[in-house]
Amino acid sequence: METPLLTNDAVVFGLLMAILAGIFITSNSDKPGWQKFYKFVPSLLLCYFIPSVFTSFGVIDPDESSLYYMASRYLLPASLVLLTLSIDIKAIMNLGWKAVMMFFAGTVGIILGGPLALIIISAINPEITAGAGPEEVWRGLSTVAGSWIGGGANQTAMYEVFQPSDALFSAMITVDIIVANIWMAFLLYGAGMSEKVDTWFKADSSAIEALKQKVADYQASIAKVPTYLDFVKIGAVAFIIVAVGHLVGDFMKPFIEGNLPELSKLSLNSQFFWIIVVATLGGFALSFTKARNLEGAGASKIGSLFLYILVMTIGMKMDLGAFADVPGFFAIGFVWIIIHVIILLGVGKLIKAPFFFTAVGSQANIGGAASAPIVASAFSPALAPVGVLLAVLGYAVGTFGAYACALIMQAIS
Repeated sequence: METPLLTNDAVVFGLLMAILAGIFITSNSDKPGWQKFYKFVPSLLLCYFIPSVFTSFGVIDPDESSLYYMASRYLLPASLVLLTLSIDIKAIMNLGWKAVMMFFAGTVGIILGGPLALIIISAINPEITAGAGPEEVWRGLSTVAGSWIGGGANQTAMYEVFQPSDALFSAMITVDIIVANIWMAFLLYGAGMSEKVDTWFKADSSAIEALKQKVADYQASIAKVPTYLDFVKIGAVAFIIVAVGHLVGDFMKPFIEGNLPELSKLSLNSQFFWIIVVATLGGFALSFTKARNLEGAGASKIGSLFLYILVMTIGMKMDLGAFADVPGFFAIGFVWIIIHVIILLGVGKLIKAPFFFTAVGSQANIGGAASAPIVASAFSPALAPVGVLLAVLGYAVGTFGAYACALIMQAIS
């Protein structure tokens, strides 16, 4: 690549933030034109796509920028801490065992769906799943597993641990976003006929009304006007745990390589893996302390901002030319999501779960905190926080579930 137009990371970062602000301002606009546009074009897709356009036209060069390293090593683990900080095990249990069961049914559907889709498509057309080294398809699919169980943070974690090529990763991002949004469209449509689905499931949805009130009370109990001290606490909690994660990673990487080299096959010699594990477990541990009250001051919102900055830096690395390889990978994505749906509906029918739990349990996996509230609010605006609550659980288990899925796909390959 020739010398890019912008070489100063401060300028590039300003450009990315301007793009991010533009996307969110327009996506939240009351103007009918923008509302119609974002009805068909997901804002998340633009966060990936627009930076890649600047890269393709030589305005910026990701290879000459340190922004992705900064975002992935500092902001990503910090976002995981802040997003898992608000996990309320008691509140999740109060949702009823069927809600949690449907969430984990969706998780199992993703963990098993990836390997099964790989087997099915390999049998039909082995060329689609061909590749060696960083081009091995299972490496790219591991990032989809991370996204579909937890979200963007978990997706990046899998990207760093299993190291697919940038071209393969770009193709998988496209598959991830488009397939996931097509499925979300079906869920939003299903929300309008939930009573018919509940009748087919023979489900008792009377508990949903009581759930609405519980959620409203919970949100009211933690809401507050954040102070400067709150923001200091949020920053300290996030980055102290990030520091601990880096210390653990600095120790574990050489220790495993020197004493337990066989564990390198499981990618346990990856420093980044340990950073992510410590961040996830650290946030989960703090959820049992008073630190979880920082959610009322906007901890998860700050975590989401960190996450979107990361998404923008990933977009810089996207190869638009890789889209030519996407059609074959779409087959894997659609088979994968169909297996997820079959398992989800089967469990829902078996335990007679309300369709609300089925839809939100699925989207809490597939879409994460960014879109699970959208599906939940399609049933009732008061239920939107339930989507967030289950999606946060997805952040906690996403890295581990995706890691297990990736190892199975690696073994199959």
